[in-house]
Amino acid sequence: MDEAALIADARRGDVEAFNQLVLAHQSKAFNLAYRITGDSDSAADATQEAFLSAYRSLSSYRGGSFRAWLLRIVTNACYDELRRRKRRPAESLEEMEEASPTGDGVATEDVFFAANEGPEASAERAEVTRAIERCLLSLPSEFRIVVILADILALDYSEVASAMGSPVGTVRSRLARARARLRQCLEASRELSGWEMRLAEERSS
Repeated sequence: MDEAALIADARRGDVEAFNQLVLAHQSKAFNLAYRITGDSDSAADATQEAFLSAYRSLSSYRGGSFRAWLLRIVTNACYDELRRRKRRPAESLEEMEEASPTGDGVATEDVFFAANEGPEASAERAEVTRAIERCLLSLPSEFRIVVILADILALDYSEVASAMGSPVGTVRSRLARARARLRQCLEASRELSGWEMRLAEERSS
């Protein structure tokens, strides 16, 4: 059954139809929640609350991308969860490393790297992944979310705009600025890594 039919059935009270919608979108929903909150438990709670809210609010869905509509609810649920726990969005790499996603959604490394690799390539990939996470965490929340939606969860511009409640032009501009900041951060990170390697070599000589 296609998504439109599932949505129509769910709006008529068919819980099984809604459960199928949940299965189709839960990975991306959890990934977004995890990357906003930086904590797997908070992400799970926010995702669950978002799906309950979506079920109660199906009558307000007016067409277009259901995924984008749902992810906007997830984003709002995340900030409600953070306020409830009196926490800020993830601000440290340690938080992101301590809370590993439990779902099967898209992780940052999945976007940039292939899975089959040797030990040396794996170590290099892990280091670059940590640099990407650090740079993501350095972005203001509105820049971080647009990168997560567009570049990690692979939504198109119209879906990102719907999920963020912003015009497409604003999304394009914000994403360009966010990517520029990421590039600058990653370049600085590579320069720092190179400096640390040279320093270690000098100390060992």
